[in-house]
Amino acid sequence: MTEPQAGSDTSAIRSTAVLDRTTNEWVLNGEKIFVTAGHKSLCESDGFVVVWATIDPAAGRAGMRSFVVPAGTPGVKVTKLEHKMGIRASDTASIVLQDARVPFDHILGSPEVEIKTSTGFKGAMATFDATRPLVAATGLGVARASLELLKELLAQQGITIRYGLPRQKLTSIERDVIDMEVMLRSAWLLLIKAVWMADNRKPNPLEASMGKLRAGDVVTKITQKAVEIMGPLGYSRDLLLEKWFRDAKITDIYEGTGQINRLVVARHILGYSGRELR
Repeated sequence: MTEPQAGSDTSAIRSTAVLDRTTNEWVLNGEKIFVTAGHKSLCESDGFVVVWATIDPAAGRAGMRSFVVPAGTPGVKVTKLEHKMGIRASDTASIVLQDARVPFDHILGSPEVEIKTSTGFKGAMATFDATRPLVAATGLGVARASLELLKELLAQQGITIRYGLPRQKLTSIERDVIDMEVMLRSAWLLLIKAVWMADNRKPNPLEASMGKLRAGDVVTKITQKAVEIMGPLGYSRDLLLEKWFRDAKITDIYEGTGQINRLVVARHILGYSGRELR
């Protein structure tokens, strides 16, 4: 979905899809950036990417549709690979589509445009309801790994966490670790609720955004605190803590930034539309 001028504001998407009725193919033109696994999908495998484009620019969000673009499609080119702080095992690419043709049935949704509806846009948002919990889960996996390694390293130094004591009788490290465990558990429960609702085909935009938002905060705080507690050793590459710290921050950025998810949560709780609360 993301383009140089269109990030969280999907209404700014300029990529187009025009139906060539002589061949019954869609002709796509545009540029996409920050495409997760774009190179892996198009260059290193027989995969595909899902491209959002407009079939009627005059219709606004009502004209938005998504298209399956397979690897090997003429006119589709990976132009750049991002050099990133973290999650380097996953490539992030820029893709240019120049008169790229895909079969008519590669459109996801109806090819008809109803000006009074925003079905295409709502379809995009529904996609996030499914993917945001998955992104949250990856972040919480990093948070859990960091916390477990930290406790293991502390135990090697004879430091164990004394649960059940009044907070004022705990050491600073014990309080920090218990706080980290509370954050992780609360975020995990939010995530489980969002995924359970998705599995049972219940609308979950509020829960998906809450889980994603909380996971982004939690994984960033937990990995940072783990590095801080271990000091120079945590900052060094002798341990995985510094890597997980770098991997953590993206959880708060992709698949809807923390700021956008806060807006989504506020709109649902307060009953405001996107136009009323920005």
